[in-house]
Amino acid sequence: MSTGFEEVRLSLAHIELAAHLYGPEDGVPVLALHGWLDNAASFARLAPKLEGLRIVALDFAGHGHSEHRSAGAGYALWDYAYDVLQVAEQFGWERFSILGHSMGAITAVLLAGAMPERIARLALIDGLVPYTGEAEQAPQKLGEALRARLSLTDKRKPVYAEMARAVEARMKGVGAVSREAAELLAQRGLMPVPGGYTWRTDSRLTLPSPLRLTWAHAQAFVRALQCPVSLVLAEQGMMGAQSAVRTLLQDLPFEVHRLPGGHHLHLDDEAGAQLVADCFNPFLRLP
Repeated sequence: MSTGFEEVRLSLAHIELAAHLYGPEDGVPVLALHGWLDNAASFARLAPKLEGLRIVALDFAGHGHSEHRSAGAGYALWDYAYDVLQVAEQFGWERFSILGHSMGAITAVLLAGAMPERIARLALIDGLVPYTGEAEQAPQKLGEALRARLSLTDKRKPVYAEMARAVEARMKGVGAVSREAAELLAQRGLMPVPGGYTWRTDSRLTLPSPLRLTWAHAQAFVRALQCPVSLVLAEQGMMGAQSAVRTLLQDLPFEVHRLPGGHHLHLDDEAGAQLVADCFNPFLRLP
């Protein structure tokens, strides 16, 4: 597996983020956005298979080697969207494409729906809209989120005596992954602590959302998209069970690919990464 990349740090006005750079400097500009609790290594198999692209694979704030948000700040999807815009500004990209997986795909849709003039194309992997909540549930959900935030100081991250144990835990986590995929994510996502290893991720990332978009909101962002969209759906992924999303896709002009594999099909093995690359190579190189 060829994973040649350049490690960089990006000093934004409000936070410092880490990223992997792939491809030629004059390649088509693409920002790669990973999923919840993952990191830039999510694209370690896929990015080297995408040709003619200048890919900036971010560690989202609070993930991987990026800084955590300041005390009192949160991790709303629209805050990630702002980070993405700031990264594009650093590279001088007025217009760029986004390669997004899961939460990264959702963030991409929100940004592209809100600022269509900035986004050329969306290549999405098993992600489109966030988990939604209706208005009548909002007071209860906000209360749950506030209580959880107050009690966060009592919550400790797990410490694994050996890296292999952390890898096994990640294999069984949200969006279960293959051992090789878990090893790639763990190599970037773990840090040494007394007694072994723990995850670098900010503990606040596991807090419940204080406010969710309604289904009407989510649909509005998807329908506001003006750029071409290529969506890969994993046959054993997370989107297949969402009947509302399947119905939404029926009347949208998206290029949809249904591929074998799980939620991390682009990372689990070389074969899955190649299938995804075969879908996105012709798509992302178009003007």
